[in-house]
Amino acid sequence: MNTLDEVVLQKYKPEHLQWLRAFELPKEQEKFTALPIKMLEITKERHPIVILHNNEPVGFFVLHSSDRVKDYTNNPRAMLLTALSINHSKQGRGFANKGMKKIQSFVTQQFPACNEIILAVNHKNVPAQKLYEKVGFKDTGTRKIGRIGEQYIYNFIIK
Repeated sequence: MNTLDEVVLQKYKPEHLQWLRAFELPKEQEKFTALPIKMLEITKERHPIVILHNNEPVGFFVLHSSDRVKDYTNNPRAMLLTALSINHSKQGRGFANKGMKKIQSFVTQQFPACNEIILAVNHKNVPAQKLYEKVGFKDTGTRKIGRIGEQYIYNFIIK
């Protein structure tokens, strides 16, 4: 395996904190997501995940197995993905794409009971919609109203 340009997913660890504190997002992206530093709370139902490139945090998201999932699907084995972001200085290098392509194997290993990932993406956030579709998420056709407008509900079936 070529580790020179490796992107891996890993559960958040305290040693990631300094990198995540330094995360910046342009204002137009910040309205669609949350900075990692605001999303680090860990519970048995809330799992912050770091996207690493050569062991350096470049991205972040949270997987939820809480009751929030029920707002999006009736599947009791689904997990909700929220707050995906890539540090502004690291954007445009395919890290979100590479990270999301690893989600199936990561979830299979870390959360073996999970058989579906669900997420909500704002109707105005076309770059995120394209990313999710490119890596295998499907628009379920369900719509919700979020804090800044209509949300499209996407899912990814874990095989």
